[in-house]
Amino acid sequence: MPQQEQDQRQKQGALKRLFLLIPGILLCGVVTIISLGIQAIEERVFDHPYIEALVVAILLGMAVRTAWEPAERWRSGIAFSAKQLLEVAVMLLGASISFAAIVASGGLLIGAIAVTVVIMLAVTYGLSRILGLKTKLAILIACGNSICGNSAIAAVAPVIEADGDDIASSISFTAILGVLMVLGLPLLIPLLKLTATQYGILAGLTVYAVPQVLAATVPAGIVSTQIGTLVKLVRVLMLGPIVVGLSLFVARRRKAAGTAKEGAARAASISPFKLVPWFIIGFLVLAALRSFQLVPDIAIAPVTKTAAILTVVSMAALGLGVDVRVLSTVGGRVTAAVTLSLMLLLGLSIGLVHFFK
Repeated sequence: MPQQEQDQRQKQGALKRLFLLIPGILLCGVVTIISLGIQAIEERVFDHPYIEALVVAILLGMAVRTAWEPAERWRSGIAFSAKQLLEVAVMLLGASISFAAIVASGGLLIGAIAVTVVIMLAVTYGLSRILGLKTKLAILIACGNSICGNSAIAAVAPVIEADGDDIASSISFTAILGVLMVLGLPLLIPLLKLTATQYGILAGLTVYAVPQVLAATVPAGIVSTQIGTLVKLVRVLMLGPIVVGLSLFVARRRKAAGTAKEGAARAASISPFKLVPWFIIGFLVLAALRSFQLVPDIAIAPVTKTAAILTVVSMAALGLGVDVRVLSTVGGRVTAAVTLSLMLLLGLSIGLVHFFK
C-alpha cells in the first residue's frame, strides 16, 4: 500500500508539472503561428522568405517581452520550450541528413568547404574574443557565421548551455547581415565576372540559410541554384561533427572541474555516455539510419517540418525570455564581430571560387 501511494503521488506530481508547462507552451505557440504566417506571406509575395520564421519569432518574442514581463505561471513552459523542445528539434534534424550526399559531392570540393569552415570558426571565435565578447557568445557567432547561421546557433546553444540573451544577440545581428548578403551578393556576378558554377559555390559558402541560398542564386540561373544548394548542404553537414566536438569539449571541462573540486573519484565515475548529450546521440543515430536507407523517404518531409516548427517555438521562447537592455550592452561589439567575420568569409570564398574555374 505505501508503494502504491508513492506511485500515485509521483503520477500526480508529473501531471501537475505537465499542467504548469501548458500556459508558457501555448504562448510560444501563438508567437510561432504568427511568425510562420509572416513567412508564408513573404513566400507568397517574394517566392522565398528573406527573413525566416525563426528570426521573426525571436524578434516578436522580444517585442512581447519588452511590453510585458511574463508572470511566474508562464515561465516554466517558456523555459521548457527554449531548452527541451530545441533539443528534440536538433535530434530530428539527423533524419534529413545522409552521409552519402557528402561523398557524392567530390573530395576536393568537400575538403575546400571543410577547411573554409574550420578556418572561419577559429578566426571568428578569436575575433569575437578580442572584441571582448563572452566565450559562449563568441562560439555562437563563430558557428553561425561559419556554418549555417541561425540553425547552427540554435543547434550549438543547448550543447554549450548558452543563455537566452547570448542566443538572441547572435541570431538577431546575424539575421540582419544574412538578409543583406542575399540582396547584395548577386551584384558581385558582373563585378568579379563569375561563372554560374563559381557564383553557386560563392553563395553556398557565404549565405546562411538554405532558403536564402535559393533567393540569392535564382537570379543567376538553375546551375547556380543547384551548385549553391549542394555546397550549402555540405556546409550544413559540418554542423554534426562540430556539435559533437563541442559537446565532448564541454564534457571534458566539466570533468576536469569536478576533479579539481571534488576529487578524482567522482570525476572517474562519469559515464562515457554522458560525454555527448542525448539529443546529439539521437541526431547521429537518425543520420546513420537515413544513410543506410532505414528511414523511409516518405517520413523525411514530416520529420524535417516538425523539427523546423519546434525550432521556431524554441526561438519564440528565447525571445520571450530576453531583456532588450542586455542586447544594447553588446550590440556594437556583436555587430562588429559578425560584420568583420562575414567580410573575411566573403574574401576567403572569393579566392576559393576562382580556384574552381
